[in-house]
Amino acid sequence: MSVELSSSFSSEDWQELKDDFAIFVEILGFIPNSLLTMQRKPEMVKGFGVLTRAVMSKYGEVDLGLMRLIAHFASRAVGCQYCEAHSLIAANIHGISQEKLDAIWEYQSSELYSEAERVALDYALAAGSVPNGVTPELME
Repeated sequence: MSVELSSSFSSEDWQELKDDFAIFVEILGFIPNSLLTMQRKPEMVKGFGVLTRAVMSKYGEVDLGLMRLIAHFASRAVGCQYCEAHSLIAANIHGISQEKLDAIWEYQSSELYSEAERVALDYALAAGSVPNGVTPELME
């Protein structure tokens, strides 16, 4: 089966996906290349947008900056450097100070991190591990 792909997309091509792209501009300040690749299959972008809106909702109980740190730790656990880079950019955009980001791997002892944040980050590392490392104690 032959598939012909256009090597460039104009803003007119993006009209169908503008609302889906908007969530990523809000989170990251730009549209990541992964989505620009996915736009070749618009339903993938739309589905990813629905998932991202649900997981990264600004109406949730978790602070938006902490949510991005949690994403960073889960990304680290699974080895996704692409996601790691984007999650730190997003954490800074959503209120995590550069000082706190600089101390990210000293989170267990840094006074910049609360006990609740430490547990959330431990949980993200454990949940992203294979096999899943969430223990009953950590769940509690």
